[in-house]
Order: sequence, then C-alpha cells, then structure tokens
Amino acid sequence: MNDSPYKKILVTGATGFLGRHIVPALRRELNAEVVGVGRKDFDLLKPGSAEAMLAKFKPDAVVHLAARVGGIIANKKYPADFFYDNLMMNTVMLDASYKAGIRKFLTLMGGCSYPAKAPSPIPEELMWEGYPQSEAAPYSVAKKVVLVQSDSYRRQFGFNSVVLIPGNVYGEYDNFNEEYAHVIPALVRRFIEAKEKNAPAIACFGSGRPTRDFVYAGDVAAVIPWFLLNYDSSEPVNISSGTRITIKELSETIKEATGYPGAITWDTSKPDGQIDKIFSVERLHKLGLNCPTTLKDGLRKTVAWFLAARKEGSVRL
Repeated sequence: MNDSPYKKILVTGATGFLGRHIVPALRRELNAEVVGVGRKDFDLLKPGSAEAMLAKFKPDAVVHLAARVGGIIANKKYPADFFYDNLMMNTVMLDASYKAGIRKFLTLMGGCSYPAKAPSPIPEELMWEGYPQSEAAPYSVAKKVVLVQSDSYRRQFGFNSVVLIPGNVYGEYDNFNEEYAHVIPALVRRFIEAKEKNAPAIACFGSGRPTRDFVYAGDVAAVIPWFLLNYDSSEPVNISSGTRITIKELSETIKEATGYPGAITWDTSKPDGQIDKIFSVERLHKLGLNCPTTLKDGLRKTVAWFLAARKEGSVRL
C-alpha cells in the first residue's frame, strides 16, 4: 500500500462498471479513506447535488466516474439524453470540486471522442482534428468538453485536474443489456445463449474485417492510483492495450471462451463502421505504465463472472 497525500477520496459512479473495479483498486493501493457513491445516493443532474455531496464527505480528491453510457443502439435512440446528461454531470462536478477546494480531480472520457477519420494508432494530439463517429457524437462531444474545462480551470485557477482516455473497456460488472451493451458483453451474452439453445450458428454484423483495441477493466483500474499520486497535467493519456484485433478474431476468441460449438456467419448487409481504430499507448508507456492482461485471459474472467452473476441475478440484462 502506498502512502497517499489525500486523506479521503470520493468516487462518483462507484456502483457502475468501472467504479466496481476502481474503488477496490484505490482501497488496495492507497493509504486513504475511499468513499464510493452512486446515483441513488446523489443525482448529479439535480441542482445543488454535487455541492451537497462534497459538503457531506469533505474529500480532498475526487475520482469522477458518473456518466450516462451505452452501446450504439442506445446512443442512436437517446442522443439528447446522452449529450445533456454527460455534459452537465462533468461540468457541474468539476466546477463544484474546484469551488470546494478539492486538491485533485480525476475523470475519464471515451476513446470514441477521437475524430472518426483519425489514423490509427491514434495519439492524444489528434483529439481536436475532426468530428467523432456520428452515431455516438452526442455522447462523445459532451465528454470531450471536459478537456477544455480541465485546461481552462488549470490556467485560470491553478486547479489540478486530470483526464484519462480508456480504450474499449470490457470485464466483470459490464452491462449485458442488448440496448446498452458494447461489442464484447453483447457477443458474450449472444454466444452463451446460443450455446444453451443449441443454435447451429450465430450471425455477426458486417464482414468481421474492422480492427479494434480492447482493454481489460482491471488494467484500467490498476493505473488510476498512480495517476492520482504522480500525474499533474491536463494533457490526456490513452489507457489501453494498444493491441490490434479484427472483429472476426474477437468473435472467434469469444466463441472459444464461451465454449460455443456452432458456426459464425457474417451479415455483410450490415455496415462495418470505422475499419481501423487503435489507440496509441506511447504516452502511457513513457510513464512506465501498461495494460498487460491478454484478451483471452480477460475474456475468460468476464465469461466466468457473467455466468455466476446471471445465476445470482446480479447482472444487467
């Protein structure tokens, strides 16, 4: 356990996917009291809620994870909600933290905020060189505004805030609901249910050619204590594996992890989306950090958790 300059760390969104990984990592690695809160405790969209929360707990550091998140289906269906909720939660929480005298504020945004046409591997410097993928742009643009806010408050007020950019995160506690799931939890659920139904084949969308870069949630959580202790800049840092894999290879790996014996077919009438999207991890590696969990190992843990949580009734379906 590392000595911490902070006596109390407040984590918003602690009951969410990444929060369930990050809160234990902070408690394990830092000699500090870690308080986790969720929306049922404080709804940050209600006026005065952020201020009341900070006044109650009096933390000296904040890890802000509260967000409205979802897969492409949810983003298409509720674009205004994704824009407004994320813009307001970030803006209000950072401002309230500054006014409350918080010594350090750390938050996360998504790699989907990068320009849709950015060449891979995508370095942090390309964030403002174009518009994000249109389907998720309301969420993506709302999240990237925090970069401007972080830099502005640092330059005007000297407020110490840090913004990190995880890649395509997966792992235990993810959302497996069809409307809100991202690609890995969606496929894990589909393969497991197909296996249970003895389905002879699963049809996946597109050609399987697009490449992506996935990062295990436990690896993201493991670096958060380091950034709280050692990083004092508004320059963002990508947190990912930097490993390129095609969607076809991903599907085959999930098939193996779930033990599904059937075939995989490809519905090429469905669009592929962005063909190549990989995150540069050069800046992360220069800091002496990495995300070492292999996709095969991470998927094994994710599948085991999903099966156990579904049995207990604690998974989001």
